[in-house]
Amino acid sequence: MIPDFQTLMLPFLQHISDGKEHSTTETLGSLATYFMLTDEELNQYLPSGNQKTFYNRVFWAKAHLKMAGLVENTKRGHFVITDKGKQVLSVNPSFINLTFLKQIPEYTENSGKGRVDEKLNCIVMDNESELNATPEEILESNYLMIRKNLALEILSKIKSSSPTFFENLVVELLVKMGYGGTIKEAGKSVGRTGDEGIDGIIKEDRLGLDIVYIQAKRWENVVGRPEIQKFVGALAGQGAKKGVFITTSRFTYEAKEYQPRNETKIVLIDGEQLADLMIDYDLAVSTTHTFMIKRIDNDYFEEE
Repeated sequence: MIPDFQTLMLPFLQHISDGKEHSTTETLGSLATYFMLTDEELNQYLPSGNQKTFYNRVFWAKAHLKMAGLVENTKRGHFVITDKGKQVLSVNPSFINLTFLKQIPEYTENSGKGRVDEKLNCIVMDNESELNATPEEILESNYLMIRKNLALEILSKIKSSSPTFFENLVVELLVKMGYGGTIKEAGKSVGRTGDEGIDGIIKEDRLGLDIVYIQAKRWENVVGRPEIQKFVGALAGQGAKKGVFITTSRFTYEAKEYQPRNETKIVLIDGEQLADLMIDYDLAVSTTHTFMIKRIDNDYFEEE
């Protein structure tokens, strides 16, 4: 019998407990042996027919462990246990499930505002009316969970990329959002030219009536007000009045509240917003499933 994704969590973490880099393929094989799965079970597909059930459950076990900070990706299809993951195993837990992970602050933060219903294996609304939630509401909550995990995967990929790749990604995203028309016509990376505090420029529209300057910080540390002030200074040096500061991390409260006294306009985009924009504008993501929710057409049944 194929174990559910929560049952897979502890064996998954134990398998990678040696601290070495492990691949998805190798881990799938090890867990399949551990649970003594048959070939028939290993080749069982989800009802949609698009993915194998066992792979899907291992994927979600890893996703939840990652949201709790117990596992981190090293490159595509490879991952390692974190120090926090080793600490969890050091107390010899008899199980790891969603209730266990909810005790970890990082998991609560990354898994969103919904509450995990372990019986339904889904995210439900965390309020008094949750028992009255419609199927559509439950579906939407699960959609948000999938989107949250996708956003985390996107940020992980960006953080492992080169600074030049990140700068070009930012320009491409802004073009997809409607700035300047096309990559060739609208934007170019200038980070390697030595312009102080400027990583890219992009035309505000197809006619190029104004220029938007970009600073892209592929950081883990929180961005504070001093960095924003430096960017404003760099814009002044270029005679520019519009800028976008994008980071893979977060901004401090002081940074968000800072407003230049001149006419300069600054837009701040943190890692969460960046990932959301990439999903919304289909940059570096692709659609795997489309579900159509239909309702009765009452007009059809009205007789004259």
